[in-house]
Amino acid sequence: MGELANQIVQGVLVGGLYAMYAMGLSLSVGVMRFVNIAHGDLIVLFSFLILALIHATGIGALPATLMTLPIAFVGGYFLQRFLLQRVLGQGVLPIILVTFGLSIIIQNGLLGTFGADTRRVSGGGFETATLRIGGGINIGVLPLTIFIVAILMVLALDWLLYRTRLGARIRAVSDDPATANLVGLPSARVYATAMGIVGVTIAISAGFMSIWTNFDPTAGPSRLLIAFEAVVLGGLGSLWGTLVGGIILGVAQALGAQIDVSWQLLAGHIVFLVIFLARPEGLFPKY
Repeated sequence: MGELANQIVQGVLVGGLYAMYAMGLSLSVGVMRFVNIAHGDLIVLFSFLILALIHATGIGALPATLMTLPIAFVGGYFLQRFLLQRVLGQGVLPIILVTFGLSIIIQNGLLGTFGADTRRVSGGGFETATLRIGGGINIGVLPLTIFIVAILMVLALDWLLYRTRLGARIRAVSDDPATANLVGLPSARVYATAMGIVGVTIAISAGFMSIWTNFDPTAGPSRLLIAFEAVVLGGLGSLWGTLVGGIILGVAQALGAQIDVSWQLLAGHIVFLVIFLARPEGLFPKY
């Protein structure tokens, strides 16, 4: 029984990282109304950027991640302003094709620059520290930190979207871009700012992912799949639902691994499919 409880706890903590993956995608899909196929590849891109900063300057993982945050915001802003904005409002297919093309460019660019080898960022003692709770339950300091940061990210984004003028503008433009433009809200700039915020969430998740798990230039699609499942499970537009969706996937994978190691990823996909068939709108839909 203690081992089962420990696996559930570990699954919940892994769900925090999955929720981080999904946070930016939740904003893109639920608020900005488009699916960014390159989302997972952008996470991997910033993981490599963090790795390159560490090797170039000798600083730790946390300072390197913090250094990428303004880069991520500016990069997201200009990506939306000068590329994605051109195909918004033209249907689903154009944005999927453009972001798919962006995904291919990122993967091949990383392969050409860093090679196909698997990489990982060292977290030092922070990576290996463990808290013994009792009853056979051990909690890693890194997974616990990631879970707490994921909750803080949800709180911050929820406050930004529903308690600030910028959030009101983002939601107004999302609901009706044409009307927003008529009343003086420049939809292109608002969308670009929102994408900059998405970029910041991507950089944060990349920093933690690069310490927790291995990554390589082709790892983006697997991150995208996890993020997409977490968003759909939680319900489009629901940040708290995205966190719950990530936890459900993490626990399902942890329990699946107890049956057989090969069932770890499959169990998460099966749980996603079952919940989606029973409740296609998600558990906590906003829209």
